[in-house]
Amino acid sequence: MTPRPAPAWRTTTDWLNTPETLTLERLRGKVILLHAFQMLCPGCVARGIPQAQRVAEVFAGAPLVVVGLHTVFEHHEAMKLESLRAFLHEYRVRFPVGVDAPGEGGDPIPRTMRAYAMQGTPTTVLIDAQGRLRRQLFGVHDDLQLGAELQTLLLEAHTGQASAAQRPTTQVLPAAGCDDSGCAVPSDAAQG
Repeated sequence: MTPRPAPAWRTTTDWLNTPETLTLERLRGKVILLHAFQMLCPGCVARGIPQAQRVAEVFAGAPLVVVGLHTVFEHHEAMKLESLRAFLHEYRVRFPVGVDAPGEGGDPIPRTMRAYAMQGTPTTVLIDAQGRLRRQLFGVHDDLQLGAELQTLLLEAHTGQASAAQRPTTQVLPAAGCDDSGCAVPSDAAQG
């Protein structure tokens, strides 16, 4: 599969840690690490969010932006906006975080999560400076591999060339339930 345009974000309900609504168009020219998480997901709290925070710190000053996507597919009542605000404050999350809009017509899967066919949380999505989906990984991304992939995308942005070797990929982890690596969407909900 060759790089393809990343689906638009459907995070229309709220944005935190930023004064403006972020869109792929607004961020064009920058490499984007989109980190999809739930605040009650053990893998997100223990590994995914700290990794996204480290990327934001290590690549500060580079044409790269880390964007969080709070995409709730379970425990909806426990993960309301005020709880998310407190969570971001307590965990000192400073990068922008969008709240994924609820699924349409009673769909338990939020809209952006559905558009990207995410399998659960945490999910790391890499989007190049041209707005193309380059990598999507469910579960915790290896730090060294993530750093190398980000550097490749930053070099491409700098030189204006895309590497044919970089193809979007999705890693599949075992489905259903939560453990230290993340929380998977139940297979019947993902089909919806």
